[in-house]
Amino acid sequence: MASTTTIRPRALVRASGGPRYAVALAVDALGTGLLRPFLLLYGVTVLRLSAPVTGIAMTAGVVVGLVCMPAVGRWLDRGARSTVVAASMLVRVLGVALLLAAPAGHVWLFATAALFLGIGNQAWPAAHAALVATVAHGRDRDAALAAGRALRNAALGVGALLATACLAGGAAALQALAAVTGLACLAAAALAWSVRLRARPAAAAATDVTGGPAPRMRALLAANVVYVFCLNVPEIAVPLVLVTQMHASPVWPAAVFVANTVLVVTLQVPVTVLLSRFSRRTVLAFAGVVLAASYLGFLAATSLGPGWGVPAVAVVSVVCTIGEIVYAGSATALVTALAPAHLLGRALARFQLSTGFGLAVSPAVITALAAHGPATLWGTLSTATLLSASAVADRRVRRRRRGATQRGNNMYSQ
Repeated sequence: MASTTTIRPRALVRASGGPRYAVALAVDALGTGLLRPFLLLYGVTVLRLSAPVTGIAMTAGVVVGLVCMPAVGRWLDRGARSTVVAASMLVRVLGVALLLAAPAGHVWLFATAALFLGIGNQAWPAAHAALVATVAHGRDRDAALAAGRALRNAALGVGALLATACLAGGAAALQALAAVTGLACLAAAALAWSVRLRARPAAAAATDVTGGPAPRMRALLAANVVYVFCLNVPEIAVPLVLVTQMHASPVWPAAVFVANTVLVVTLQVPVTVLLSRFSRRTVLAFAGVVLAASYLGFLAATSLGPGWGVPAVAVVSVVCTIGEIVYAGSATALVTALAPAHLLGRALARFQLSTGFGLAVSPAVITALAAHGPATLWGTLSTATLLSASAVADRRVRRRRRGATQRGNNMYSQ
């Protein structure tokens, strides 16, 4: 299998959908970064809802938004590409409009807005991956997916920083940020739609060398639910441990979050390209080992106490981020490589279902485990991630054994 060994920016932009599409991604992520980290604050400050009610409405929006994924998968398999990406952005525009129209104390309008925002956020990753898979192939596709993630994280970070600087304005500032988010999503949708990219499902079905139905991917999907917990470690687990258990300054978790963002933006593409010499399944299993080791590192760091333990947690978080980068660079790429081209949409939709489910339940699971102490939290995460990595690797081993058995039977039959 050919590997991508060099990074060519212009080729990377073309493989990612072209300059116009790259601008659409940046604008959309910048606008999303203005509001998404502060949606809970919007419900509490602007709409005067209680924090528990706001949190429940947001969680329900994310979970119910997952219901749309089978329909998104079928739409993609009919050939739609840029249209689905644009639709995922337009749905968020509708959600922002409902936020701005909701009067104080109106929880149902807020919940409906959270639902539309959740639908857009859940539909976008599968639509984006399908678009990139249509434009690029092989390891160029892997690098393009990595570049899209790096670009999106950079724009989300810039948007969040701008929003943080504006929060001193109170409720009026939050409403203004929501309005700018809606305008940014609208502009991004127009840019994405103007790319006018479609696939030809009939032609793909006729020429697809893999053939057959969409792969079940049960082990991969189950493992992904556990792997995706790593995305919430810098945002939930590390702050929870540092602030509530080790009584550290809130500056420490903020520094961990910033470092995570910077590392993802700068290393996502180089690391993905560097590991392209190995199979995607091997890299994904390796990501699980790195993540499990980082969780054990967190456990060791917390045992040092508040003195040396706090900076040790910050150092271990870098290892965890490396594991996240390796995971993100191989997981979606593996799905696009496994699925027949004419059934790619449904495979990506199922993968996003597992990702969305993991992201939805991980805050509750992490906080529940943390209540029983660091050993329970990090030990459980490490064990579950190692088991998931072994399941991913075991699939490869079984396939090799099956191939060897078939070759042996063919030899005896000759």
